[in-house]
Order: sequence, then structure tokens, then C-alpha cells
Amino acid sequence: MARLEDLIWGRSALTKEQIHRLHELTADWQMLSDLSFADLILWVPLRKDNRSWPTGHVAVAHIRPTTAATVFTDEVIGDEISWGDRGRIDAALSNGEIIRDSEPEQIGDLLIKEETIPVSFAGQVIATISRHRNADLMRSPSRLELNYREIAHNLYRMVAEGAFPYPDAIAVFDPLPRVGDGLIRLDVNGIISYASPNARSAFSRLGWVNELESFSLGEIAESLSNIRHDAHEEGLRSALSGRGLRRVECENSAGTIDLLVMPLLAGADRIGAIVLLHNITEVRRRDRELVTKDATIREIHHRVKNNLQTVSALLRLQSRRIEDPAASQALEEAVRRIASIATVHETLSASSEESVAFDDVLDRLILSARELSPRMNEIDIERNGRIGSLEPRLATPLALVITELIHNALEHGLYESGDRLTISIERDEARCSIEIYDNGVGLPQGFDPIASPNLGLSIVRTLAENELRGDLAFLTQEKGTLARVRFPL
Repeated sequence: MARLEDLIWGRSALTKEQIHRLHELTADWQMLSDLSFADLILWVPLRKDNRSWPTGHVAVAHIRPTTAATVFTDEVIGDEISWGDRGRIDAALSNGEIIRDSEPEQIGDLLIKEETIPVSFAGQVIATISRHRNADLMRSPSRLELNYREIAHNLYRMVAEGAFPYPDAIAVFDPLPRVGDGLIRLDVNGIISYASPNARSAFSRLGWVNELESFSLGEIAESLSNIRHDAHEEGLRSALSGRGLRRVECENSAGTIDLLVMPLLAGADRIGAIVLLHNITEVRRRDRELVTKDATIREIHHRVKNNLQTVSALLRLQSRRIEDPAASQALEEAVRRIASIATVHETLSASSEESVAFDDVLDRLILSARELSPRMNEIDIERNGRIGSLEPRLATPLALVITELIHNALEHGLYESGDRLTISIERDEARCSIEIYDNGVGLPQGFDPIASPNLGLSIVRTLAENELRGDLAFLTQEKGTLARVRFPL
């Protein structure tokens, strides 16, 4: 479908601000179509500049009602008419007035009545809306239809006066409730003069047993709601008075209603308001379930972290009672590995996200490794680059891999010589590469990481290849050693 800008490029005098206004209108006009049971077509005049007389109009947008059958089954966007072909559209643009009381015309099997509404912005008519509805549906309208049509007339007058769409309404209108979900009409004092059947049903679910009409909507909502507002917040009674554009929720143990209040204006005077409402009980129930689920997951991570720390403490106590230095060292290494896993779970327990902010984990792993090194005051540890967020399935094995590589560099490469450890990270959307370089003694002659009996290296290789599905390499440098692990994201 062609964009509005493409349809008028080089053929219209509209400014960027005026085009933006038309986009705002078409974002909200489903409500206008539904209230008037009509197809709406937006026409932009074709002319070189505002001093030139239009040569015609082009249809740039079309909306069909959800409350009635459409008039136009074929696509009309892009259709052009010459000046003089459709007098009512010409007149609405020229005079800036709504053109009604036209004679119905036969279109296919339907007798269609057309009305035209000028679209005003900053005191200038910038486009025209043609409204097309089935004349047969207008002969014996129900009370609902009469109220819908009267509200539509008020809104179309606001369009012609430049008061609709409402300014700064994007945050309030997103998402816009549907007319069919429930509608309430308020008089100038905030008293309900009409409520649609769906609106009555929604309030009945919350426990209202009377008819809605002739009651104050704000007082009804205040009596039903269990939400208490702070002194500095606007209360339900004020928000639902109809004096301004508002969006509020009325909630109690039986359900939740989302209410959008829109004042109706006639010139500078407020003549009442309409309220679109939507029963969002199930939506809020699912939201609460998600919050509960997230809290439960975070609590699980917190308990796992606590349990791992308990295991670490028990192993540390045991290592102090063992006289065999090799056995004691093995237990200390196990403590270090468990602590790496506990760090990941601690990060997850403190986060509302399902991913791990791994740079925080890495900072803590580096700090822990430095504190365990006998040369902690002599070695400079530098980190370049960022990893960002990782899935837990990657974060846990990566934490173990980095812990082992840092510990191996401090314990062997930098144990007696060298004074610098550098961790370099490169990440894009597809892969991550981490290099750990030390300027120490370097690798021994003929070193083979696969044949090495070192348990830590065996763990690193297994995790890098099986859990991270990446690769591990040790490279001899001019001075020192470079360990590199790469894995896909």
C-alpha cells in the first residue's frame, strides 16, 4: 500500500507539520468510523502551493467500520478526482464547513449517503474527509446508534475546528480501546447520560448493581475501586469528570476496567465527554502471574546461590583439616569453581531480566582472582571491550572458563615473572571472542592442551567445545601467553 507521502510527493502544498497532523488523524480515526457506521476516505488537495487553486484531490487513506458493513470493497487509496467532479468535497475544502443533507446515491446494491468534513490545522483546511454510510441503516436507528451518531457529529465538528485529534494524545491513546468494547457518554457535569450494553456489563462485573445512567461516573468508579491514590495524585472522581483527556483504571477483586476519557468540545466550550472502556481483567491477571513467576525465578536463583556458597564454605573447612597439600589444593580449586557459578546466580537473582549482565560478573571474577593471587599488589589487570548480556545457558559455562583461564595465568604464567594481565573482548551479533594475555613465562616447550593432565584446562576445553559450542586456543607470544575462547551467540 502506498504511503501518504508517496501519493502527494511533488503534487501537494502540505508542510511536514500538516502531514504529521494527517498521520495523527488516521491513527485515531477507527473510532470515528465505528461511531458513524461509515467508511471514511481522506482526500488531500492537489496544488503546487497554497496560492494556487486545487486541480483535484487524491485519496490517501481509507478506513472501514467494525460496527457495520463496508461500502467500498475495492481499494480506493490512490484514486484521484478532478476539481468539480465531487462538489461536496470541493465545498468542504473551500468553505471549511461540514456538508450534510446530501441525497443518497446508488452504489452497487446499496443506497449510500455521503457527507464531507474539512480537516483543519492551525487555522487552515489541509484535507477533507468523505463519510459514506448505508442510508437504509439510518431509517430506524436504535438508542445505541443514535448516541453513537450524535457523538460522531461532535467529533467531526472538532475535526473541522482543529480540536481533534487531541494534542499530545499518543501516550494516552496507545492502545486505543474499541468502540464496541464499551462506551459511556457524560454530560458537562460528569453525569452518565448513556452507557452501552458492554459498558454496563463491565461495571456489573465489578459489582455495580444499579443502572449507570444519571450517576456520576467518578463516584461509581471511586466506590468500586480498591486502588487508593496518594494525596498528590489525581483521584478517580476528578479523572473521570470529563474535564480533560485522561486514562485510568478501575480495579477491585472482581476485575479491572481500562477507561479512556475524551472531552467533547464546541468551539471553546466543553459540552460533555465520552469514555471508551475495555475490560482488562484477564490482561492484568496474566501480568500478575508474570510478575509472580519472575519473582519466583529470582528467588530460586537466590537460593541456588546461597546453597552454592554453603557448599563452598563446607569444602573450605574440609580443606583446612586435610594435611595432604595436593588434596587441599584440589578442594580450594573446587571452591573457586563453585564460587564462579554462584556469582552468575547472584546476578540473575538481582535482575528483572532473563539474561545475565555478564560484564558485572566478569568484574567480580577478576576481583576475586586478584585477591587470591599471592602477587595481587604486583600485577596490573586490564580489561578491554564489553560482553553485554548473555543467556544463562552461556553465562554459567563462560564464567567457569574465564575463571580457570585467569587463575591459570596468575598461577603459572605470572607466578614468578611478568606484571600484566589483559582481558580483551570482541562481540558482534553472531560471535563473541575473549582473549586473556599475560606477559609471564610463556608456555612450556611442546605444550599440548589436549594432552595436558591439568584438570582446569580439561574443564575449560570441555566447556568451550560442548557447552559454548566454540573453540579454545593457546598461542605463544613474543613474551607470555595468549588464551583465546570463541563461541557463537
